Amino acid sequence: MTTVLIVDDQPLQWFGFRMLLESTPGTDVVGEAAHGAEAVRQAAELRPDVVLMDVRMPGIDGIEATRRIVASGGRSRVLVLTTFDLDEYAHAALRAGASGFLLKDALPDELLAGIRAVACGDAVIAPRLTRRLLDAYAHHLPAPAHGRTADNDPRVRSLTEREREILVAIGRGWTNGEIAERLVLSESTVKTHVGRVLSKIGARDRIQAVIVAYDLGLTRPNNPG
Repeated sequence: MTTVLIVDDQPLQWFGFRMLLESTPGTDVVGEAAHGAEAVRQAAELRPDVVLMDVRMPGIDGIEATRRIVASGGRSRVLVLTTFDLDEYAHAALRAGASGFLLKDALPDELLAGIRAVACGDAVIAPRLTRRLLDAYAHHLPAPAHGRTADNDPRVRSLTEREREILVAIGRGWTNGEIAERLVLSESTVKTHVGRVLSKIGARDRIQAVIVAYDLGLTRPNNPG
């Protein structure tokens, strides 16, 4: 059973989500929140598998709520809902720790598949779309912290040479199949390496790994590799 907390300040919106989820075997809505502060409180109390998070809300918005939920170290993963597929708010939410985002007008099957994917620890955004998002909003990003580079970052220094290659490949938006082909590895080996990379750099999923690679200069916008 996948438990879900719905966060949206529009009653009709969360009512529709609730009806869909409650009519779907294997999903259970454990609560609703109308603003970010309530979302953070309920996520801590209810410990849902997935928080379905709106972005634009009064008071604490979805971005800050996502940051607080992720920073708490709890089990809940955040799936952001946004109006536009290349929205700077969605980008900010990903940087805050969300595991992905979907459009609010996504088909029911797409929403349900996204919730299941996030609950299983996967990202719901295809690697290429992740790169497109980062590239499109690169000018919104703050400059890297002074003196911070891949060579002096302890996360990257903990990687083997092969694992660093894998991180760069993830940052370029390559799928496991593409990594396997270009580095002449089996896909099962790639999956093992990806798991180790995510663990060593403290990334919850591939999206966060892309952001780490981007922040440390391992990959750059419009640099498909």
